[in-house]
Amino acid sequence: MTCEFSPLLIVEDDAVFSRVLSTVLSSHGIEVHAAANSADALNLAHAHAFRAAILDLKLERETSLALIPPLKALYPDIRILMLTGYASIQTAVEAVKLGATNYLPKPATVAEILAALGSDKANPDISAADQPLSVDRLEWEHIQRVLAEHDGNISATARALNMHRRTLQRKLGKKPVRQ
Repeated sequence: MTCEFSPLLIVEDDAVFSRVLSTVLSSHGIEVHAAANSADALNLAHAHAFRAAILDLKLERETSLALIPPLKALYPDIRILMLTGYASIQTAVEAVKLGATNYLPKPATVAEILAALGSDKANPDISAADQPLSVDRLEWEHIQRVLAEHDGNISATARALNMHRRTLQRKLGKKPVRQ
């Protein structure tokens, strides 16, 4: 089953996580190639016919959302999993609209990653919360939406939110607020 994802592209700026994920996926018989940024990922994409990709949403100085359309243009049938520690409803919707097959928040097990790559739908066991979102979570979602509207540009997002750029960077540097 898992060989259907070979070769697979991992775009992850955390070198340790990328190496561990590559090693574990390789042990499942998957040929893995890793890149730390979009430019390296596109170079690899031109050199290998990828059948699947795992993209970390937040790279060091960029978002990997912009990488989805070129990958889909090169390989229309590629399965793309957006894997992120900065999960938000806005980025999940945006990733799927751009062509991602699925979206999974970190931390995730290898079994969850492989299941998400193989599925066209989100995990049916994860249901919508019965409780309304907290004010802090609503703020996080709003910041993510405005950031996506400004193509990841921190300065433009800060201006749109009428917020100091450093304050916004501090908020973005924190882990997402739990629902």
